[in-house]
Amino acid sequence: MALTDDAIARIRSMIQSGELPPGTRLPTEQQLSAQMGISRSGVREAVKVLEAARVLDVRRGDGTYVTSLAPRLLLEGLGFAVELLRDDTLLEVMEVRRMLEPVATGLAALRMSDSDLDELEKILDDMHDAADDAELLIQYDTAFHRTVIAATGNETLTSLLDGLSSRTVRARVWRGLIEGNSAHITLSEHEAIYRALCARDQLLAHASALLHVNTSEAWLRTVLSTSSDAPPTG
Repeated sequence: MALTDDAIARIRSMIQSGELPPGTRLPTEQQLSAQMGISRSGVREAVKVLEAARVLDVRRGDGTYVTSLAPRLLLEGLGFAVELLRDDTLLEVMEVRRMLEPVATGLAALRMSDSDLDELEKILDDMHDAADDAELLIQYDTAFHRTVIAATGNETLTSLLDGLSSRTVRARVWRGLIEGNSAHITLSEHEAIYRALCARDQLLAHASALLHVNTSEAWLRTVLSTSSDAPPTG
């Protein structure tokens, strides 16, 4: 295991130094083994780990390449990791989302194009049509926020929030099923965000998004602390 860790560190160092820039084909397993003074099995295991982390792309019959190292690739596993967190740490995820999403929404108010706003309006109309279908409403809710965050043009921020939001989807669905008036609340909060974005009002967009996240967090805090009927984690 120590040899594998050493091989991972060595390959990572080669990438960070620019010796192996994005898109570059790695030397063969045998060459890397000789170059690093590490067994071929250690190099092989290191490549597997870095492939799983989306740092390397193993192309059968062609070779192993450094990926684009784009945030969407490197942070792809975040959502999966967050999904495995226990309920008692779910609130921590919501707290992080509360720190990031309102700021991102405020930034989007300055950067959204007219076509982005048109798309957002259509999603909002779809949300109204799905007001009685909790599962479908959540799908549109997710699309709404992805559209807003993507409009910031910050791929790292978009990937982070996409990963963090995946763990809260089940909780949001339960909110829709348990609280009879949650659809109305959700729609009015999204309308407020949309109006602030249309007005290009950064502070209002920030405040509207903060209120929306706080509503979800407050509900979840109550459920986890007082109810035995907590949202499923699977």
